Amino acid sequence: MKRRDYIKTFLLGSTLPLTTNFGFSRAVDHFFKGPLAVDFKSDWANWPDMKWAGPQYWGNRLQDWLIRDGKLVCDVVGNNRSLHLLTVQNPNGDATLDLSVKVDRLHDELEQYEAGCIGFRIGAKGPFDDYRSAAVFGKGLDVGLTPQGNLKIGEDEIETALSALPKSFQLHFSSRPADDSGQIVTLTVRNGNGALLAERGGIRVAAEDLKGNFALLSHVGGKRSSEEKPTVAFSDWTINSGSLYENKDNLFGPICFAQYTQNKGKLKLTAQLAPVEEIKGHEVELAFQRNGRWETAETAQVTHPGRAINFQLTDWNGSEAVPYRVRLKLPLQDSTHQYDYEGTIAAEPSDRDRVKAAVFSCNAQYGFPDADIYEGVSKLEPDVALFLGDQFYESTGGFGAQYDGDFDKTCLDYLRKWMMFGWSYREIYRNIPSAFIPDDHDVYHGNVWGEAGGKADITKGFGSAAQDTGGYKMRPEWVNMVQYTQTSHLPDAYDPTPVKQGIGVYYTHWNYGGVSFAILEDRKFKSAPKNVLPESAQVHNGWIQNDDFDIKQYRDIDADLLGERQEKFLADWVEDWSNGAMLKAVLSQTNFATVATLPAAAKDDSVVPGLDIPEVGEYVQGDQPTVDMDSNGWPMAKRDKAVRTIRKGFAFHIAGDQHLATFVQYGVDEHGDSGYAFAGPALNNLWPRRFWPPVDSSSHSYENPAYTGEHLDGFGNRITVKAVANPHNMHQEPAVLHNRSVGYGLVTFDKTNRTIKTDCIRRFKDPTQAGAQYPGWPVTIGQEDNYGRSAGAWLPKIQVSGSVLPVMKIYDEQRELVYALRLPSATYQPKVFKKGLYTVQLSVPETGFEQTFERVKAKKGKGGKKLRVEV
Repeated sequence: MKRRDYIKTFLLGSTLPLTTNFGFSRAVDHFFKGPLAVDFKSDWANWPDMKWAGPQYWGNRLQDWLIRDGKLVCDVVGNNRSLHLLTVQNPNGDATLDLSVKVDRLHDELEQYEAGCIGFRIGAKGPFDDYRSAAVFGKGLDVGLTPQGNLKIGEDEIETALSALPKSFQLHFSSRPADDSGQIVTLTVRNGNGALLAERGGIRVAAEDLKGNFALLSHVGGKRSSEEKPTVAFSDWTINSGSLYENKDNLFGPICFAQYTQNKGKLKLTAQLAPVEEIKGHEVELAFQRNGRWETAETAQVTHPGRAINFQLTDWNGSEAVPYRVRLKLPLQDSTHQYDYEGTIAAEPSDRDRVKAAVFSCNAQYGFPDADIYEGVSKLEPDVALFLGDQFYESTGGFGAQYDGDFDKTCLDYLRKWMMFGWSYREIYRNIPSAFIPDDHDVYHGNVWGEAGGKADITKGFGSAAQDTGGYKMRPEWVNMVQYTQTSHLPDAYDPTPVKQGIGVYYTHWNYGGVSFAILEDRKFKSAPKNVLPESAQVHNGWIQNDDFDIKQYRDIDADLLGERQEKFLADWVEDWSNGAMLKAVLSQTNFATVATLPAAAKDDSVVPGLDIPEVGEYVQGDQPTVDMDSNGWPMAKRDKAVRTIRKGFAFHIAGDQHLATFVQYGVDEHGDSGYAFAGPALNNLWPRRFWPPVDSSSHSYENPAYTGEHLDGFGNRITVKAVANPHNMHQEPAVLHNRSVGYGLVTFDKTNRTIKTDCIRRFKDPTQAGAQYPGWPVTIGQEDNYGRSAGAWLPKIQVSGSVLPVMKIYDEQRELVYALRLPSATYQPKVFKKGLYTVQLSVPETGFEQTFERVKAKKGKGGKKLRVEV
């Protein structure tokens, strides 16, 4: 048997502990076994060339580490490049250690760099006691050689006889117990023949400094900027100890996660892989388990720059749960490695009374790896997961963002942040369908006004000046890469015609479990304010700098919000109640209002992160409503048009983006004449917005806030505020999490009672216990509350005979839709808003039944004859 004919299988299971008690527990106790004897040795010689270090490792950054000729190469000259081992831990810092690695220098002029260390990072620790936190953010004891060839042990630099980093050398680190519970360490450097080049021993190191992750390090810095050149190659990394902790199955990748939807008999699943595309003969397989046997449905190879693969199956029977398996076969030097990622395609909850949607957005890095989120969400047992944008930020993972340069490296830069997101949250959507909407930060924008796919002017850099020109800063093929990884599993786009620059679209209708979702792209078609407002407005990053400019005077300006294509989609969607739809909801990146305030003197929201956080019960004085044109409160006329259309389907609105959880009712001509909207809280809040309007606050309290009620936002849009989760000083650490109103939402659609309940849940709380929600929640509304306009007249009562409730559509004399609704009961009297003649159409889309009543007269009072319908 050829060695490659041997197949070794790895099951990529959960990376989450069973419980964290809604806090930050010691992760090593959940993931690793020990103390035990460990004999680790790297096996890069077994792997073909690829732009990834392998499943045992996490590289900072992803694009900086690759395998070439059987060695691990750091492909950049820069600061703090580390590669962490995920399978071994030194949790107590008291283990006897022997580490070694071979190093080949690939850069001929490293000695010109003033600072650095090539070698090991030992005892790496992150903000939280978790190996994943340490793998991304870990700082530790750096030991090795400087670019000038001196020994480096922590902060100490020890001169040697070397004048530069040797062309090839072996680095050895050892530690032995000291009398005071610390360790005595020795660092040795030998050349390729084993001759001693440098050594220093007898160095006392505290056990605390050795506690944590093991990593390789290529840290080269100083006044010279980084270079896109290889620095060093590592090989034969070994770790030997009699008392470490280990879990050889503690892998991340090469299948990182998968997300899926099913819609009207079509299943779409996207598997996210690591960069393994260079491995010849690799194969990705999607299989399903039926009757105890796995059946392969499709196979593919990784070809997309986002390293994602989209599988599509028609004629899917969603009535029962079906286990799925994504399998990757990698032909390596000694054998074929087979990696399995398993989950479940959930049974569609069509026959259940309630459908629960978990709502997430705005995920900065502060709580990574965010284990408490899944622990809480799993208690709620949601049916779908909605990730509504800012899945990460440019700063996620450190190092900022790579905006330009080598195209594939910009893709890998994105992929590292996206992989971090999945590392935190993949268990939420492993076994239930999910919708993702990329927002501005997902495409490396602080704000994005897409201008129908236009190209932003980046001649002045990638900051706000570029954003103000409208369009996308990044290359169109990069934007498409992002959209593919996040949205290719969504139902097919309503109209897939690309916009400018060939950028794709994904706005679509998702019908699941009796709930009809409209998924919008409310950034892509939007006009840039600077391009449509007068120069006198002095727009900077979407904010008006001229205090004398009154934006309310420009309500009817010719500017796009959703664009004509999405306006048409919404108009069609409110009439589409097929596939058993009982309730409707719009999903978008942000809501159609500007529910935020700032100190009156603030010119923009750059002050937000530095604002004082009030005490519980305090009311902040001196704020005014904001005029942030990144919000969908602008442009106002198109905002009104969107709200008018949405209410015709009695649709609820769920959004993200705002970093401030709110529950409001929209108004167009009057307060409360339209539907309700929930903007969920941030998972990790980078930008803690607030809402402290200038009102009488004499009776304000935390539980009964003064800011509820009717308001005009900064653009003059009518909103009725029901609940806001303002940031407060909770006197808990880390303050960046506890003081910024972080959490997630749950929206429960009750198809029987036609109600919609919204929960707004704090992080680090058991969501099933009292005190888990922000003040004002939960909020429950009726379906018909989403068209709050008062009746001006009444049509005759409708009496339905039969077991199926039909869809009712009412048209006025101009054949314009008044509204559409799946009747909530067999007897129903519809309201209209003025007297006149109407067409009433009743249909059952699932059977083809249709009955139409023409010239039906609406009267001021209720009563009169009935319209009888036999279904």
